Amino acid sequence: MDITGLIPQFGGFAYTVVAFVVALSVIVAVHEYGHYIVGRWSGIHAEVFSLGFGPVLWSRVDKRGTRWQVAALPFGGYVKFLGDSNAASGKDEAAMSQVSADPAAMRRTMHGAPLWARTATVAAGPVFNFVLSILIFAGIFMARGIASDPLTVGEIRALPAGSYELQTGDEILAIGGLPLPSFDASDDWDAFRAQLPPTEELDYSVRRDGAEMTVKGPFLYPPLIDAVMPRSAAMDIGLEAGDVITSVDGAPIFAFDQLKSQVESSDGRALKLEVWRNGTIHEFALVPRSVDEPQSDGSFATQWRIGVVSSMAFAAAREPAGVLTALEGAVSQMVGTVTTSISGLWHIVTGAISTCNISGPIGIAKASGDTASQGAQTFIWFIASLSTAVGLLNLFPIPALDGGHLVFYAYEAVAGRPPSDLALRVMMSIGITALLSLMAFALLNDVFC
Repeated sequence: MDITGLIPQFGGFAYTVVAFVVALSVIVAVHEYGHYIVGRWSGIHAEVFSLGFGPVLWSRVDKRGTRWQVAALPFGGYVKFLGDSNAASGKDEAAMSQVSADPAAMRRTMHGAPLWARTATVAAGPVFNFVLSILIFAGIFMARGIASDPLTVGEIRALPAGSYELQTGDEILAIGGLPLPSFDASDDWDAFRAQLPPTEELDYSVRRDGAEMTVKGPFLYPPLIDAVMPRSAAMDIGLEAGDVITSVDGAPIFAFDQLKSQVESSDGRALKLEVWRNGTIHEFALVPRSVDEPQSDGSFATQWRIGVVSSMAFAAAREPAGVLTALEGAVSQMVGTVTTSISGLWHIVTGAISTCNISGPIGIAKASGDTASQGAQTFIWFIASLSTAVGLLNLFPIPALDGGHLVFYAYEAVAGRPPSDLALRVMMSIGITALLSLMAFALLNDVFC
């Protein structure tokens, strides 16, 4: 065996693991810091803040008596508050008995603090995950800016047909004789796009330097790949952003919708693609995959997909996005991720869509590596999306998760007393078993789906 042949594979594996560890460490650190800082503000003492599990690689004790540490297994973390027996905030009976006679000491424990303090401390973890997502989304929206209205040509992308007459700064008035609607009017824009004839070249009516003229330009939405989705068929065969698919099974195509139609009607059979990349034609054989996609009404539809996102033939000129506009978009993005996740889970439980939509650590690690390979901004966006998912997961009413503790606190608020220690231990055991079962199921999905 030539061991040098394994180096690229090992390098790709190592890259995936590093990307996964970085993404997870950021999300876990923010989540646990939420617990820690709100607990501190609420008068609850944190004994240990750990990033990772297992043998401790580094630690220090701060002036408040909290041990900050980094452990060898970087796949999670925890905050252990005074009175906790473990990372899941089980009660340490021995520690609690030692401080039971001292009201001030009891107040500093997780289990002796007022209900409001415990509730705020537990809820802070998921809340900090959501805040992280919003801040990242907003920052990216501000960095990208918003498309100018009316639509104006920015960067002209490289296409196989070569040079066109469109120029940077051209204000688009009409394409193919069809007046251009507002770029923000999505329904009107979709109708406009559907009316464009799928030809290699179109007439563009533009305003240039104050004068109106007609120039030749490419089809507005050519089969140009703007982004490749993680864990997709396109990613697996090596398609890249900037590639232009010029034919499918020998038939020339000029519009991305033509590619979409060919893929959707493939019924999963292999397609032969000719791809233009930096002036060179490459051939690929690609097998579309069945994907359950969320719809605008909350349902899901199963479609054949290859995992590429389209783009206009040119990048629209952009103008700065204000803070409020960026925050509004960021909140909408985060809420959309939450609602789609809940809807997807419901459809999985009811059998409407495949259980293969649940990913485990292997799938998430591969997605981490795939997004990191596409650039820093794509990877940071992935971290924000994953942070939302982690925050949502922790709110599920499962004992051992934050949501389970919040259910216990809700019971205490209504009943006037917490559940018995025996009931808590039994429910925590059930919760941990359920979590381990779910993790095992997700891991099997990674292997067999």
